[in-house]
Amino acid sequence: MTKKTLAATFAALALALGTAACSGSDENAAATSSPDAPAGISVTDGRLSLPAVKGNPAAVYFTIRNVSEEPVTIRAVTVAGAGSAQLHETTEYGGKMDMQELVQVPVQPGGEVVFEQAGKHVMAFDLDDDLAPGGETEVTLTFVNGDKVSFPAKLMAPGTADMDHSAMEGM
Repeated sequence: MTKKTLAATFAALALALGTAACSGSDENAAATSSPDAPAGISVTDGRLSLPAVKGNPAAVYFTIRNVSEEPVTIRAVTVAGAGSAQLHETTEYGGKMDMQELVQVPVQPGGEVVFEQAGKHVMAFDLDDDLAPGGETEVTLTFVNGDKVSFPAKLMAPGTADMDHSAMEGM
């Protein structure tokens, strides 16, 4: 190898390492790096709000974006450290707030769906005792075609980012 070739190789290696070091590890990259993640799908701002009363369900919030040209539809969710999880939506009917399980959640091309308090969210039931504020867990969304995307969710203390789910036991 000539000195010129060797210098070019080292320069390319240094550039690649420098770029990797500066890129950071944001939630967007973590979500889309999942091997089964559909192209153009990203999930950000994942957080799980722990319940104030042990045994009650937790709520999971996040934003999913679809920058692809095809619609995707979420059909299931799993949360590491939870016995089960369900897609839910809070709605108002007759002046009263009601919560219902969702069978599917579509995400249109170029669109986003925000899972938030008093709107669409995930209910996580039968939580492991080792889930504690300041930690992190993994949430996996499964789409109707079988594709999946996983993303980290920060574990939040009760009352910091959720609504009262105490009446939703066994739903």
